[in-house]
Amino acid sequence: MVDLSLELAGIKLKNPVMVASGTFGWGQEFADYLDLNKLGAIITKSITLKPREGNPPPRIVETPAGMLNTIGLQNEGLEHFLRNDLPFLSKFNTPTIVNIAGESVAEYVELAKRLSKEPMVKGIEVNISCPNVAHGGMAFGTEPEATKQVISAVRKETTQPLIVKLTPNVTDITVIAKAAVAAGADALSLINTLVGMSIDIETGQSRLGRLTGGLSGPAIKPIAVRMVYETARAVNVPVIGIGGIMTGNDAVEFLLAGAKAIQVGTANFVDVTASLTILKGIEDYVDRHPRSLNFS
Repeated sequence: MVDLSLELAGIKLKNPVMVASGTFGWGQEFADYLDLNKLGAIITKSITLKPREGNPPPRIVETPAGMLNTIGLQNEGLEHFLRNDLPFLSKFNTPTIVNIAGESVAEYVELAKRLSKEPMVKGIEVNISCPNVAHGGMAFGTEPEATKQVISAVRKETTQPLIVKLTPNVTDITVIAKAAVAAGADALSLINTLVGMSIDIETGQSRLGRLTGGLSGPAIKPIAVRMVYETARAVNVPVIGIGGIMTGNDAVEFLLAGAKAIQVGTANFVDVTASLTILKGIEDYVDRHPRSLNFS
C-alpha cells in the first residue's frame, strides 16, 4: 500500500485528495456512496455569516468539456452550519476545512473568529473570489491590495491554518498569490472558476439567470495546470491544485506542476465516487514511479 500521507500548512492529511468547496455539499450528501474517512480532507460549501438565497435560476448549464454555474453561494449561514452540519462531520477522522465567503472584511473576520473556536475545524479556506459589495462589487481576489486587506485582517484574528482560494480572472495570478502570502496565507488553492457565458440562440438570452457564470471541468485544466506551475514557483507556501481533475492522471499533472495536494470538483457531479477513483490513480502512479512525487 502506497503511503501518500502528508502535512499541509499544519494539517495532517492521509492523502493529497480533497473535495472542492461547492461540489460536495457538507459531506452528508455523499456519505452513502463513499467512505469519507478515505479522503485527504473535506472542504465545505462556502459559508457566509448570514443565510444567502443565491442567484435566480437557471443556475447550471452544461458546456463542451465542462459546466457553467452561478449558484451565488446559497447557504443557510454560519449558525445553521455550526448547529446542523458540523456535528455530522465530527463522525469522521478526515480533516474538515471550512470555506468562508463575505461581502466585507468584517464578515470574513467574524466568520474566522467563530470557526476558530470549533475543535472540528482544522483549517479555513478563504474564498476571495466573491463580490465585495461594500466596495462597488469588486472581487477581493482581483487586486493585491484588496487581497492583503482581507487576509491580514483574518490572520490577526485566528491561528488556524489559512488557505486562500485564488481566482484565475486576473492578469497575473502570481501577483495576487504573493500578496496573499505576504498577508499571512499558509497555503493557496487554485484555480477557482473562469468567468464564462452561454447564449440560447433561439431566444437570444443567456442560459443562466445571472448572465454569466463560472466555467469548470476539463476545459479549464490546461489553464489551471499552468497557473499552478507559475504560482508554485513564485511563493514559498504549499499550493493546492484545482481545475478539471477527472482522473488520477489529471491529478498527477498538478502534482508534477508543483501542487502539494489537489481538490476534486466538477468530477463529483459526474461520479459521486470520483475522488476515491482519482486517489487510486495517484497510488498506481506512485507505485510505478516511486521517486517522482514527494509527499514529505
